[in-house]
Amino acid sequence: MEQFQLPLGSKMRDPQFVFGVATSSYQIEGATKEGGRCDSIWDTFCRQPGKVDNGDNGDIACDHYHLWEQDIEMIHSLGVDAYRLSIAWPRILPEEDAVNAQGLAFYERIIDKCHALGMKVYVTLYHWIYLNI
Repeated sequence: MEQFQLPLGSKMRDPQFVFGVATSSYQIEGATKEGGRCDSIWDTFCRQPGKVDNGDNGDIACDHYHLWEQDIEMIHSLGVDAYRLSIAWPRILPEEDAVNAQGLAFYERIIDKCHALGMKVYVTLYHWIYLNI
C-alpha cells in the first residue's frame, strides 16, 4: 500500500497536527461470542426480524478481533500518526460489576502495537455500543 504524501505547503505538515484514522468497535470487531464478550444493545437490535436490511449484524464484521495485528500494520503503512478506536463495553464488562481480563487484554495489545509502531492512540469510550442490560 502506498503512503499518502502531503503537499509541501499543507498546514497538515505542522508538527502539532495529528493525522490519523478511526474505527468503531461494533462495525469492525466481530467475534461477538468470543473472549468473554456478552451481547450488546446492537446485537439484540440486529437480531430482531425486519430491523436491519438483509438481517445484517456485527457477528463477524471485518473480523478485527482476529485480524487486529494485520489491521494495525495496514493502518501504519498509510503513514498516519494516530489511530482512534472505540471500546466495546460488552467485551470489557460482560457483567456490570465484573471486568473481563480477556477483553482488556485485547485492547491493550492493540494499543501496545500502535505505540511500538510510533502511532498515537485515541480512545472513544462510548460509540453507541453498550451492554444489553
